[in-house]
Amino acid sequence: YLVPSIKDDWPGYSLDLFTYPEHYHDDIESVYIPHGVIMNRTERLAHYIMNDFQDDNIMVLCVLKGGYKFCADLVEFIKILGRNSNKYLETRVEFIRLKSYLNDQSTEDLHIIGCQDLSFLRGKVCDFDTGKTMKALLKHVETFEPKMVKVAGLLVKRVPNMAESLTDYVGFEIPNRFVVGYALDYNEYFRDLNHICVISRTGKMKYKI
Repeated sequence: YLVPSIKDDWPGYSLDLFTYPEHYHDDIESVYIPHGVIMNRTERLAHYIMNDFQDDNIMVLCVLKGGYKFCADLVEFIKILGRNSNKYLETRVEFIRLKSYLNDQSTEDLHIIGCQDLSFLRGKVCDFDTGKTMKALLKHVETFEPKMVKVAGLLVKRVPNMAESLTDYVGFEIPNRFVVGYALDYNEYFRDLNHICVISRTGKMKYKI
């Protein structure tokens, strides 16, 4: 599938063009991917999944917390497409929480919080999303012997050994920039932004721990 690629020098849209929580005015530099574009692209990914899985039922493993909006919207589009066609892809959603970031740096430690026993995946067709931690998570998931595993990721960053090769359904390929919004956070802040935005130096300093 073709993947939209955002150029390295793309500065994003001016904040004056969009609405966003006013308390973040000094904390973000620009709107990198507007919410409407995210939704349209997510709908396209839902089409790809519907075509690929046909009549299979799938278990969706949502990676919390950053993946919950993408997961919810993707599953909703799959349901809508099913209602408007002669094929319906039954989806069941389970959740797993990962933590690998400190401030804006990804650490080597992968912490699985909550449901570590994924035995409910055995024999199932699975679809889930994550980022740099994908290899470790995939290795963990495979130990529970699912029938098939597919990975959906809204964003894949252009970095050495980038995760695109492990991602079956990619929303956008972006430069290696730290972005927030649409459930992506910086120390638990910015999840309430609808757009994906570039955090400012001021924002990093204000919410640093």
